[in-house]
Amino acid sequence: MYLEHFGLNEPPFRITPHTDFFFDGANRGATLDALIYAITHDEGIVKVSGEVGSGKTMLCRVLMERLPDNVTIIYLANPSLARDDILYAIAEELRLPIPDNARSSVVMRSLHDHLIKSYGEGRQVVVLIDEAHAMPVETLEEIRLLSNLESSRSKLLQLVLFGQPELNDVLARPDMRQLKERITHNFGLNPLVRDDISHYLDFRMRAAGYRGPSPFAPSALKMIEQRSLGLTRRINILADKALLAAFSSGNHQIGSTEMQAAIRDCEFSDATYGGAAAKKARILRLSGVFVTGILAAIVWLTVLRANTSVPTRPSATSAPSIAAPSSAAPSVTVGPSSTPSGARGTPLAEVATKTDAIVTAPTRQAIKPYIGLLTRERLEAGHDWLEKLPDDRWFIQVFATDANQHAEVEALLRLLSSSQAEMSNTHVYYSELSGKPRFGVTYGDYPTRAAASAAIRELPSPLRGNNPYPRMIARLR
Repeated sequence: MYLEHFGLNEPPFRITPHTDFFFDGANRGATLDALIYAITHDEGIVKVSGEVGSGKTMLCRVLMERLPDNVTIIYLANPSLARDDILYAIAEELRLPIPDNARSSVVMRSLHDHLIKSYGEGRQVVVLIDEAHAMPVETLEEIRLLSNLESSRSKLLQLVLFGQPELNDVLARPDMRQLKERITHNFGLNPLVRDDISHYLDFRMRAAGYRGPSPFAPSALKMIEQRSLGLTRRINILADKALLAAFSSGNHQIGSTEMQAAIRDCEFSDATYGGAAAKKARILRLSGVFVTGILAAIVWLTVLRANTSVPTRPSATSAPSIAAPSSAAPSVTVGPSSTPSGARGTPLAEVATKTDAIVTAPTRQAIKPYIGLLTRERLEAGHDWLEKLPDDRWFIQVFATDANQHAEVEALLRLLSSSQAEMSNTHVYYSELSGKPRFGVTYGDYPTRAAASAAIRELPSPLRGNNPYPRMIARLR
């Protein structure tokens, strides 16, 4: 109804997952990259948790599109499957010739034979289980048994669980400890904060064909943040109703009046986040993220004023600045020697390392952001750190972002810069493992996964807000 009024090609805020509208900000893109890597390189169960309407299904749909062609995907959306039914469901998706009255042991044997054949052909089978929090305990136990299917050298079936926070409560039960121990990667989708909401709205509008300035006034953004609790489904509903209200009144700007009309038309559940105690904890966490965002903005503005050559932060639709390497151009290395006198940053033309996962020099692509002083320093330290550590050591992945968002890395490091001990444990790396240039931030190194997992609880507060998780050094090589 309002499409022509705003110059849109299609509705920008449908609640049905549409992968063309996948927003990779707010650590969504980094989570997707980590999921793809965990599925294609690891051998354990992967878990993704998030509140109702946080974008789990959208993430799952995009994941299905981005996985390599040699991966056979099975998507199970019915959480009420009984223990035996999940075996039949997987067998049916794989089109195995199973008689209707076959016993579960026969189904399991046929499934095992098929998986061995797929493994021999170089194919991988991945089962994506949606709404896993609603599955019966007996079915979750069957999932644990499925994770035991393996050849002499590798797991034959990769399992990914998507569920609400209640899934974490189920897995915390004593009788679920065997399944929980098999989960090697845990990812969480946190609510969006106001700056993320602004980028999210702008991204979806432009993906739908909008070409003008953002129609959402600051007052509208504040109201969306407060009423949506940062959940993308609620943001979509509120934004859609606000656009309709603006169209009805003949306005092209959405302010408090339009948002009040949209809010009056919504009936969101007060049960989100599991009651008063959980809601209070969530509010405190969001407040911490908001304060961190303010500090990061202050740092970034300071850098902008000190050096006009530092570009402003790109919009959510901007692509990294990419240039093909030229043999005639002089080699630029990362380090103090390449920094002009008085400069606050240096162009990163190539990053040298001995591994395949980190781009070697000369790199296939040369990105030219002006990275900050602390980022450059920890990037050099990270190179040395990575070379010295053996493959079986573990570290904590605390942050990752696209290379054109390098200012976020610099802002995070500045929050830690008051403590030399914390800075010495923090490293930066550059990678094109996901297919596009990215920076990652790591913390510490540990002898085992258990030690790294335990250390997450003791991380400095600026590092705990981006779903840190343990990774092995070998995964960067």
